[in-house]
Amino acid sequence: MIVVGVDGSVTARAAVEWAANDAFRMRVPLRIVHAVDRTPYQIHKFPTPWLSDALAGEGQRILREAAALARERQPSIEVTTQDVEGLPAAVLREQDKEATEIVVGCRGRGGFAGALLGSVSVHVAGQARCPVVVVRGDHRPVRGEVVVGVDDSPECEPALAYAFEQARLRGATLRVLHAWQLPVHAFAPEAAYDLDEVREAQHRLVSDRVRVFASDYPEVKVVEEAPSAHPVDALTTASGQADLLVVGSHGRGGLGSALLGSVSRGVLHHARCPVAVVRAEF
Repeated sequence: MIVVGVDGSVTARAAVEWAANDAFRMRVPLRIVHAVDRTPYQIHKFPTPWLSDALAGEGQRILREAAALARERQPSIEVTTQDVEGLPAAVLREQDKEATEIVVGCRGRGGFAGALLGSVSVHVAGQARCPVVVVRGDHRPVRGEVVVGVDDSPECEPALAYAFEQARLRGATLRVLHAWQLPVHAFAPEAAYDLDEVREAQHRLVSDRVRVFASDYPEVKVVEEAPSAHPVDALTTASGQADLLVVGSHGRGGLGSALLGSVSRGVLHHARCPVAVVRAEF
């Protein structure tokens, strides 16, 4: 099942369209979720029953419109709606117990994604156990390409597996990109580096990663790249010609898995296409 969060915003509509299309490709049901967050309006000394009714009515309207949009986009998929009381981030985080994928818009009305990379996006993408897709509101022509970023850690493998499956479902080319940079001490005069050897090693790293999955997806055309560039810059550039950009999330720090990695965070800020963040388990 795919879960999409809605709040009535333009990008939430784009998220519904994206989720409906993916539900059709995956042949799974679509659940549309709206969070009713009453906390900004709760003043215990001055109860306002009419406001509670208004919030509930608005939520139902948003869900009806989203369901109609999903059925219009993909009439054959099963669509259900759910109005849930609570903070949007917590509501969506709870959905990952059943969801194959969670989809949100990149900007909302202070609800599911109040900013390009607001607290909700950070919380859900950093903690959800399933892939989280952040969708922009602009309509782009189909490019026929999925891009995935890989590195030298095993934590990138869930993202690579997800990207292969997305490319297969879409009949798209998969571009596997490993951006690398020489360490700072490589530029010291006394350090000798053979750049050809370094490039060859980086290309070999990509090939080794791809080989693990390629035999299971013989129908997917794979393009391998290992540019010498900052990962965020390289992935952002590649996103300009992609239908979907896939990155892993294995950020570390004081909050552990609650943090997105710096590359995931940077890509979410700057990518020009929908971004799927696939969390690695620890």
